[in-house]
Amino acid sequence: MKTDYQVLEVEGGRPIKLWTEGVPVDAAARQQLMNTAKMPFIFGHLAVMPDVHLGKGSTIGSVIPTVGAIIPAAVGVDIGCGMMAACTSLTAKDLPDNLGPLRRAIEIAVPHGRQPGHRDPGAWNNPPREVDDAWQSLAPAFKRITDKYPHLAKTHHRVHLGTLGTGNHFIEVCLDEADRVWFMLHSGSRGVGNAIGTLFIELAQDDMRQHLANLPDRDLAYLEEGSRHFDDYVKAVGWAQAYARANRELMMQNVIAAAHRVITKPFDAQVEAVNCHHNYVQRETHFGRKVFVTRKGAVSAQKGQLGIIPGSMGAKSYIVRGLGNEESFCSCSHGAGRTMSRSEAKRRFTVDDQVRATRGVECRKDAGVIDEIPMAYKDIDAVMAAQKSLVEVVHTLRQVVCVKG
Repeated sequence: MKTDYQVLEVEGGRPIKLWTEGVPVDAAARQQLMNTAKMPFIFGHLAVMPDVHLGKGSTIGSVIPTVGAIIPAAVGVDIGCGMMAACTSLTAKDLPDNLGPLRRAIEIAVPHGRQPGHRDPGAWNNPPREVDDAWQSLAPAFKRITDKYPHLAKTHHRVHLGTLGTGNHFIEVCLDEADRVWFMLHSGSRGVGNAIGTLFIELAQDDMRQHLANLPDRDLAYLEEGSRHFDDYVKAVGWAQAYARANRELMMQNVIAAAHRVITKPFDAQVEAVNCHHNYVQRETHFGRKVFVTRKGAVSAQKGQLGIIPGSMGAKSYIVRGLGNEESFCSCSHGAGRTMSRSEAKRRFTVDDQVRATRGVECRKDAGVIDEIPMAYKDIDAVMAAQKSLVEVVHTLRQVVCVKG
C-alpha cells in the first residue's frame, strides 16, 4: 500500500517516518532525529511533521513516543506552548477602516514583550481580578511542587498568567474564507514553565552524569519511570500545561474585551473555539500500548479533533480537523516551521523586506521583528500538502492585525 511518508532507517535505533514530501529537511535536523531514534525506550518509531527543523533538546516538529522514560529537554522549557482561536459573529465589514486603534487596544490589554534592565512589560504590575481567580485554582498544586523545589516559588507565575511573552508568540485578528472575524493567539507557560523545564532538564543530566558521555547528545538525558524525579516531573509538567491553557484563555478574554471597546457593533466571540498545546507530553494509547507521547512542535490530531496550524506573519493559517492517522501517533504540524535561525533572518533581511512581506497587515514593521519575517519560514501551502493524510482543513485564515511579543 502506498504511503505518503518516507521512512528513514536508523542503525541501532528505531525507524523515523517523515511527512515531509515537498518541504526541506536540513541535515542538522535529520541528525538530531537520528540521535533521538537511538534511545532505547523509543516505542515503534518517531513521527516527523512537515514543519520539522533543528531545535534545542530535540527536533521541532517531532513526535516522540516512549515507554518507561521521558526526555525533559524534548518537551523543552516552553511547556504547554500552544494556540487558541475563537470565531466571532463579526465580519470584515464590521471592522474599522483604521485597524491601528484595535491593535493598540490589544497591546494595552495583554502584557507582552521584554525590556532588559527595566520593569518587565510582559508581566502584570497588579494582576486583575480574573487573573487572581484563575491563579487560585492553580495555586494548591503549585504549592505541592514548590514544597519539594522551593526555588520555583520565586519565579514569575501569578504575574505572568494571562500574558503573551516574546519571540514567535503573537495575537492576531484574522478573517476566514467567509470573511468572518477570528481572534487567534499563541503562547505557553511563560516564566514558571521555563523554570520547571530548566530544572528537570538539569536534574535529568545530574542523575545521568556518569552516562552522559554515552548519549548521542547531553540534551537526551532522560528520567526513568520509578526514578527519584520522574513522578515529580510528570506532575510539574502537567501543572505547567494546565497553566498554559489557562494563560491562553485569560488572554483571549482580554483580547475580546479590548475589541469590544473599539468595535461599536455588539458581537459574540465564542461561535467556535479551539485551544491546543503543541509542546507537551501526556500518556496516550497507541498500537494497543500505553505510552508517553512527547509532541515537540506538533499538535494532537485525533479523529475529529480540532487543531490550529498557524503560518508566519503575512501568511495563511488553518483551523484543521484531525484524521486520526495512527502512523503519526495522531499528530500534525504546529505551524510552517523555520528555514533559518533568527540571527540568520536578521542578517539576511531588512525592515523594507518586512514592510513588503506584511503589506495589508496592521503590525509592527521594525528591526525588532525581522526574525519573524515570513521568508524565514517554510511555505505553509507546501507544509499543508505534505500532511493531507493527517488533517483536513476546516477554515483558512488570513491576518489583518498581528501583535508580536
